[in-house]
Amino acid sequence: MLGCVNVVFTIQEVRMATAQRSPRDVIFEADAEYQRLAEKHRQYETELVKLSQSPYLSSEDLIEEIRLKKLKLHVKDEMERIAAQLHGARARHTQ
Repeated sequence: MLGCVNVVFTIQEVRMATAQRSPRDVIFEADAEYQRLAEKHRQYETELVKLSQSPYLSSEDLIEEIRLKKLKLHVKDEMERIAAQLHGARARHTQ
């Protein structure tokens, strides 16, 4: 038989748990545009993995690989821009 267990967290324990989360996790949860970009980044990575599994890449495949890498890098840059903006806003807010 399972019994009920009451769990009570102190404010310090909650703050520590929040501090242990990755800053990217916090951004991911807070910003819809960041979430959209992260999903695009995963899609591009998935497509690149599929391409890399081919034993032979045609000229078109090589061009597609380059295109996907550029798109993935662009998305990553945008994610970093959003992270920097949120970090800057957060730093100004805590002052």
